[in-house]
Amino acid sequence: MKNNSQKQEKQIILELRNVCKIYKLGGEELYAVDHVDLKIHDGEFVSIIGPSGSGKSTLMHLIGALDTPTSGEVIIDGENVARLKEKTLAKVRNKKIGFVFQAFNLLRRTSALTNVELPLVYAGIKSGLRRQIAKQKLTEVELEDRINNLPSQLSGGQQQRVAIARALANDPGIILADEPTGNLDSHSGAEVMRILKELHEKGHTVMVVTHDKETARLADRLIQIKDGKIVNDIINTN
Repeated sequence: MKNNSQKQEKQIILELRNVCKIYKLGGEELYAVDHVDLKIHDGEFVSIIGPSGSGKSTLMHLIGALDTPTSGEVIIDGENVARLKEKTLAKVRNKKIGFVFQAFNLLRRTSALTNVELPLVYAGIKSGLRRQIAKQKLTEVELEDRINNLPSQLSGGQQQRVAIARALANDPGIILADEPTGNLDSHSGAEVMRILKELHEKGHTVMVVTHDKETARLADRLIQIKDGKIVNDIINTN
């Protein structure tokens, strides 16, 4: 491993500038994210790792524009989203960030194909093109033979691959995966990480938030969070 300062500079796709997220408990202030500065470059594969309570989940919500900071700036693709209204933030999330969650978050009574179409519906894409794109994305995650299956007819690993296809639907600049292997057995988890790795190799920027060290080591850059602060930021050369 080598220090991140030796990384060749590429276009910055995401930047946090002196970001804090403070919660008030009684008369005290709790810094869930404590004056964090972070730059993510286009095409990186990054793991954010830390134990429960370290602040990594709060950081993920800020990176994904699911929450706004108490102070500081969150720059996504050159735009400061820290003070945008929710309607505008929703558009940023839909267009620029693809989300993969631990619990899959699929609509239970809806086919894999229709689940993948959902971000395209919100983006205003017409039905014929939506279906075409959704089929393509499911093929990319090797589920072209499962497009009509309901989530209950799929294994956990297959459901997570549907979630990845959905995250890819609008061709976002960032794929943000929150504990993507947390609900999976080791084999299914390895398959999901293989697909995320292949997406990175095709040029996607992939960020994985995890508490699992083995999962984190698959990334090219490891960012360790403790007590709301970045305590380590290294390039993985293994």
